[in-house]
Amino acid sequence: MATDESSIKQQINRLTDELNGYAHDYYVLDDPKISDAEYDQLLRELRELEDNYPQFKRADSPTERVGGEPLEQFQKVRHERPMLSLSNAFDAGELRDFDRRVREGLGDSPEYVCEMKIDGLAVTLKYEDGVFVQGATRGDGDVGEDITANLKTIRSIPLKLAAPVTIEVRGEAFMPKRSFHDLNKRREANGEQVFANPRNAAAGSLRQLDPKIAAKRHLDMFAYAIAATENTAIQSHEEAINYVSELGFKTNEEIRRFDNIEDVIVFCESWVEKRADLPYEIDGVVIKVNNLSEQDKLGYTAKSPRWATSFKFPAEEVITTLTDIELSVGRTGVITPTAILEPVSVAGTTVSRASLHNEDLIREQDVKIGDKVTIKKAGDIIPKVVNVLTGQRSGEERDFYMPEHCPECGAETVRLDGEVALRCVNPACPAQIREGLIHFASRDAMNIDGLGERVVTQLFEHNLVRSVADLYRLEKAELIALERMGDKSASNLLEAIETTKSNSLDKLLFGLGIRYVGSKAARTLAERFETIDRLMEAGTEELEAVDEIGEKMASAIAAYFQQESVRELIEELRQEGVNMTYTGPTSNQAQEADSALTGKTVVITGTLQTYSRKDAKAAAEALGASVTSSVTGSTDILIAGEKAGSKRDKAEELGIEIWDEETFRAETANN
Repeated sequence: MATDESSIKQQINRLTDELNGYAHDYYVLDDPKISDAEYDQLLRELRELEDNYPQFKRADSPTERVGGEPLEQFQKVRHERPMLSLSNAFDAGELRDFDRRVREGLGDSPEYVCEMKIDGLAVTLKYEDGVFVQGATRGDGDVGEDITANLKTIRSIPLKLAAPVTIEVRGEAFMPKRSFHDLNKRREANGEQVFANPRNAAAGSLRQLDPKIAAKRHLDMFAYAIAATENTAIQSHEEAINYVSELGFKTNEEIRRFDNIEDVIVFCESWVEKRADLPYEIDGVVIKVNNLSEQDKLGYTAKSPRWATSFKFPAEEVITTLTDIELSVGRTGVITPTAILEPVSVAGTTVSRASLHNEDLIREQDVKIGDKVTIKKAGDIIPKVVNVLTGQRSGEERDFYMPEHCPECGAETVRLDGEVALRCVNPACPAQIREGLIHFASRDAMNIDGLGERVVTQLFEHNLVRSVADLYRLEKAELIALERMGDKSASNLLEAIETTKSNSLDKLLFGLGIRYVGSKAARTLAERFETIDRLMEAGTEELEAVDEIGEKMASAIAAYFQQESVRELIEELRQEGVNMTYTGPTSNQAQEADSALTGKTVVITGTLQTYSRKDAKAAAEALGASVTSSVTGSTDILIAGEKAGSKRDKAEELGIEIWDEETFRAETANN
């Protein structure tokens, strides 16, 4: 073994490059060049050298794949470009409707690209100068979780790219069928609960705080899109996929290009049966407009791109026995019946409950307790009863009737005019309060990490919370007294609650659970009225004048804020320091007039003397800028500190306006 440090560094570099090359051949190209034993021997040699000379270990070392030290918690990551979900099409007619909307939007017939919809977990990967620096989950689309350490254990994800580029790539992390079956065999042998399907197993693996656990799960990933890149030559989705493949990413081979929707339909329908032959699970086919400029022209809705959709496979139907009907009370007081079933496997998931919706549906389908029923998963997600096999009745089946009194609080139930739902209208009903707290803490609302259904139930049962304002008055000693709540968990929960005080108004509005107000409407209202006080002053007529706010929703909003109990709750939240102002991406009109950064796409690079990178980003966003990591043709301003490097060169080449730190500081001071 070489003894001088220069030779050792060269040896570490050689082994790192060789092993990464062998891993790429094996995990990406499926073309192994050496045996497992030979690979393991080289890896042991590299690990020994790195242990003795850690100063020479590279960020892309294959020894990173085994997983590092356990994390205390996942950090939040705000996506520079939202990770939106796709709209769904369930048959040929809906695909033709999608095509019609696309052609109307473009004024022309597009070219489509079809690819497998992998049943896994969407992730985004950032690389700087070709080195993997951060990976995150989709989260709520705007904010995800940093799972970099776990993603490093996926051997098909390159730690270093074939070129020193700065890029953000999105993909689907998944568990291959073989890995899934092997994992469940081990869990079963150890007396552990098995995973219901590969998607749950993949998501559970990547949300482990110990990366070593993720490393043992043998996950994989296909790259499917570029979120940000310096490469301005890419003109189509197909070119983007080829580019990331050249950089070292694994991409799916089952991708096809078509110039008409009828060929797309044939392709989609052909995979309904063929999907069973794949070594991984898919739940549909994704269809995208191929041309990127056409994608830009079509744009987005609040939740999904107009230039893409997902063809969902028909749901599998199975027969089982309905053994009972259980009632639950939601946050709006609606009493919902749920079918309790003999457990049965449907589309890869064990199902023991299914939706019955309401009493009218039970009567219409003539559902009785003890019936044999057909169930399916609607869109492969929500199980529901679709048919009752009345011909198989034994005579022992029992009729079911909705209750005259709330099963939670005992108050009399009512059915409001024009509604099919049965309700408990007692505002003090514990079930409604509990469900309201769970909703307030949910991901699309205030997004309070660690405050799930189990913890909310404990807080409620111990009389620690009776309203959402009580969450901001919790004390550590109270939390530690709860079952399975240690010192660290209590601290993390209090920190998560404290963090939500700075959430934008739209998150609070959705979290309050105003009837008919979803997350999209909450953002629309927050953008329009800017403060909760201004919104509370608005009458029904003014609310109806807002785009996408109809008469029914406007009446519900006005009635909600007229309640004295609601106004008292808002004041309590204000006293606890909860933000009541919209701080989202669209700035108010006064700011738009004053800030030179409003509406601009900004990149920050180099070393700044008076700002951390995080503070500089926050300051630019507060002035209405969108801050990205890569200099492209769409960048408006580069804020360059010392040692700006290649990004400054790229900005000069593209003729982009460049600010020094003094100019940026003056702009923030003036606003």
